Amino acid sequence: MSSQYIVITGGPGAGKTMLIDSLRDAGYVCVDEAGRQIIQDQMSIGGQALHNGDSRLFAEIMLSWEIRSYRQAGRHAGPVFFDRGIPDLVGYYLLLGQPVPAHVTAAAQLFRYHQRVFIAPPWPQIYTTDSERHQDFAEAMRTHDAMVAAYTQHGYELSTLPRSDVASRVKFIQQRTATAGRRAPESPRPSCPELRDVS
Repeated sequence: MSSQYIVITGGPGAGKTMLIDSLRDAGYVCVDEAGRQIIQDQMSIGGQALHNGDSRLFAEIMLSWEIRSYRQAGRHAGPVFFDRGIPDLVGYYLLLGQPVPAHVTAAAQLFRYHQRVFIAPPWPQIYTTDSERHQDFAEAMRTHDAMVAAYTQHGYELSTLPRSDVASRVKFIQQRTATAGRRAPESPRPSCPELRDVS
């Protein structure tokens, strides 16, 4: 288990990406969400690995992406914030109403994060759709519930983020992970100073 790997999860449109961007701006190493980038790539090439296409293939690519991101995070000595983690794939299968494959469960058990996982609650006032996010708010709520179930099943402690401005959310996380003032050190590899692009 890595106590330095901190996950922020939740349903779509709950403010995770803005929070991750703010943590990055504050000097922390951050890992972007796999799903959105995969959707962008698949749409650009006419691929079918999409939530509304071949959802199982989409899940497999996300799993591989998340494992690679996890391994690359080992390059950094300080805390690393993840926009979703490997247990999100367990939640994705729960959302689909499909059995969770044994290898997905094995990955969630093998690649561990900080015990405390932050979850962004559904927030109708800020929820919007876009070119990659087509789910309605009802599905966003179901996704949130699936993530709660997945992370709880795998022994994590969930902390619900406040429905507040992003600065307050950053402070909320810092206070609960003892990361206040502990920013990521300069990377010894200038060509890869952060984990924003792991493609």
